[in-house]
Amino acid sequence: MACKTCHSGPEGLNGLFGVSGYEEPLRSCIHGLKYDGNVRLAEPLGFLLAQRFVRIRMEADAIIAVPLHKDRQQERGYNHAQLLAEVCARQVGVPFHEHMLVKHRATLPQVGLSMRERHLNIAGAFLCAPTYATGALVGRTIVIIDDVATTGATLEACAAPLFTAGAREVRGLVLARRM
Repeated sequence: MACKTCHSGPEGLNGLFGVSGYEEPLRSCIHGLKYDGNVRLAEPLGFLLAQRFVRIRMEADAIIAVPLHKDRQQERGYNHAQLLAEVCARQVGVPFHEHMLVKHRATLPQVGLSMRERHLNIAGAFLCAPTYATGALVGRTIVIIDDVATTGATLEACAAPLFTAGAREVRGLVLARRM
């Protein structure tokens, strides 16, 4: 069940869509994928994202994941958002682009930060890869996948370089919205 605000998004996006609120049993599944290394959960969770994508008649030229900083990815061994995005993209038939965005600066985990601290922490942390920054995104619609959106600060920070590179629309698609 999606809340009535899951279609609206932060100012830096053309919409933020969620599958559900951040509640059980979805909350435990997200935690298992993200923190417990249960990567098998990516398939059913990614399928939930694909169902939402289809149900709201979302359109996109590309699907991407919120990238992790190289140190965090090395520490975790995988990017949970990437696993979700790969499944979703495959299910809906939209190309997945792994290297469109790069997180060039390490940041603190967003959990526990205030809204203002979240925006300051993540601002400017992402860059559009040179291959995409030279006109490849002009007029394109990009969907960014993540697990949870609280304030939307991370998705806004991801969208900014995509808009700078010429993207026409950038939307967020997440498993859960925290209210």
